[in-house]
Amino acid sequence: MPEDTEISLIRPPVVNIRAAKPRDLPQLNEMIALLAAHHGDAAAMTPETLERDLFGSHPWIQALVADTGSELIGYAILVPLYRAQEGKRGMDLHHLFVRDGHRGHGIGQHLVNRARDCARALGCGYLSVSAATGNFAAHRFYEQMDFTARPVTGMRFLQALA
Repeated sequence: MPEDTEISLIRPPVVNIRAAKPRDLPQLNEMIALLAAHHGDAAAMTPETLERDLFGSHPWIQALVADTGSELIGYAILVPLYRAQEGKRGMDLHHLFVRDGHRGHGIGQHLVNRARDCARALGCGYLSVSAATGNFAAHRFYEQMDFTARPVTGMRFLQALA
């Protein structure tokens, strides 16, 4: 979760946390690019790719958005997980983002709570999230949201298929 700047906007009177809709794709894509830029990455995501992965014939991810009625001010992306040895479904809170100026108003907490609800509704036994080693603000946030730290051990390997 990005650090907040000195900008602090007035909290909108109503923020609806809901499942993303096709009309949200441009703003959702913009926020993904903002989060990537914050981490020093270039975003290769496009609205077309998002549409395929959210609403295509084989949806791969779920997205929740924080909607003020006039703009989207945050989002969460959920990706399924599975622990075969335990027979347990889980969900990875892959992205959590709140626009600059809107942090500190509880929007992230509402997105996490709705992510929990979505995971439970799908029969998941756990919700997982990760944060960069030095991102102490995110660590505190997730601990306050009752996540338990589980340091990663071992190596993760990747093989390109294209």
